[in-house]
Amino acid sequence: MSDQIPVQNITPPGKEDHVDLYAARKKIQTRSFTGHFRNLRRVGGLVLFALFYGTAWLNWDGRQAVWWNLPERKFYIFGATFWPQDFMLLSWLLIICAFGLFFITVFAGRVWCGYTCPQSVFTWVFMWAEKVTEGDRNQRLKLDKQPMNAEKLLRKLAKHSIWMGVALLTAITFVGYFTPIRQLVPDLLTFNIGGWALFWVGFFTLATYGNAGFLREQVCIYMCPYARFQSVMFDKDTLIVSYDPNRGEKRGPRKKGIDYKAQGLGDCIDCTMCVQVCPTGIDIRDGLQFECIGCAACIDACDSIMEKMDYPKGLISYTTEHNLSGQKTHLMRPRLIGYAIALTAMTGLFTYAVTHRSLVELDVLKDRVLYRENEEGRIENVYTLKIMNKAQRDVAFAINAEGLDGLIFEGKREVKAGAGEVLSVPVELSIDPEKLPSSTNEIMFKVQAVDDPGIEQGAESRFIGPKVR
Repeated sequence: MSDQIPVQNITPPGKEDHVDLYAARKKIQTRSFTGHFRNLRRVGGLVLFALFYGTAWLNWDGRQAVWWNLPERKFYIFGATFWPQDFMLLSWLLIICAFGLFFITVFAGRVWCGYTCPQSVFTWVFMWAEKVTEGDRNQRLKLDKQPMNAEKLLRKLAKHSIWMGVALLTAITFVGYFTPIRQLVPDLLTFNIGGWALFWVGFFTLATYGNAGFLREQVCIYMCPYARFQSVMFDKDTLIVSYDPNRGEKRGPRKKGIDYKAQGLGDCIDCTMCVQVCPTGIDIRDGLQFECIGCAACIDACDSIMEKMDYPKGLISYTTEHNLSGQKTHLMRPRLIGYAIALTAMTGLFTYAVTHRSLVELDVLKDRVLYRENEEGRIENVYTLKIMNKAQRDVAFAINAEGLDGLIFEGKREVKAGAGEVLSVPVELSIDPEKLPSSTNEIMFKVQAVDDPGIEQGAESRFIGPKVR
């Protein structure tokens, strides 16, 4: 007998279920609104734009203040010069940023996304361009339904021209941190720009134009990993944008001034303003959703309606699950305190590492010949010292070697390195074989600035000799 169970398809013809794994995007047209959080976001955006677009034009000691000079592997940040050897500091900085994001997420949810994320900031700018060229939400919806005509074409061209202008300005500024912007702009205007610079300007222009103009909330919902793992960072004491169902339900329209409580209605008049202003197109009244970026647009919109209806504000607000359920919110909790302590400690260590980093780098390369005996019967080892001057001025360095009694140094004891220069200095060390304690001995090379003892660096190596009997 067969172990298989016979299966028969009994689905009526034409009733087969069709599952589409891809949902076509529905274009979101947001409505204009005013409010406290909108003003806060605008101020924050202006500060960020001023920093991004303005810093590239600052000069410091005759050069661009912030400049990542990739060909020469020098990274200028105001008065400091960093080298590839300092990339460990970049790793620390990224870890600090990660812990900072964890801290702010546990405390106040996705406020980073709503107020300072470049994707959100540029999306709001592109939405503003839509408004000034095509009108407010209802006008844009009506315009999209119209057949193409001269007015629609001109409005669309104006919108895309502003989009492209903002994207091009952003791309030029970004590339200007890697190629001096005071040279990049004239070269671009005179068509004298290099191939790679032109490629990256074009790439970032199209990337900004596509992300902020077309992808928008798709980046936040589907492409950004933060939207996916944020839920594990939340707890019932995290400040999140929430709708108060105890106060708002039952929803329903009504005239101003009527006794809506007697009709069994809550404060929500079901105007859907919170949905119309949402940049990700969600209904916050359905509860917390991973698509919510915490921008508080729905709070501003709802508060304006509550004010018109003479109802108390705060139907939608920054609150916690504990607060909504009538329990006490605990802002200071172990996980938040732990993140704060770790963030403070790492920031302090990073600051110390940056301010106390050595301005000289020393590498020691030993010759392939392990050792040799000179005419005087002494054992010699040959080394090449790589001395990098990481200061922004010429520095004279004194060289020394220690670790063995009776060690004789042969070679230059003092060298001068220009700003950013790497010197190769050959050095010979010799010692009486009777003074060698073993065949392999640890020694230390040191370099120190002649005029500044604080600029010094050491590197270990080995002195090799014959086997001691």
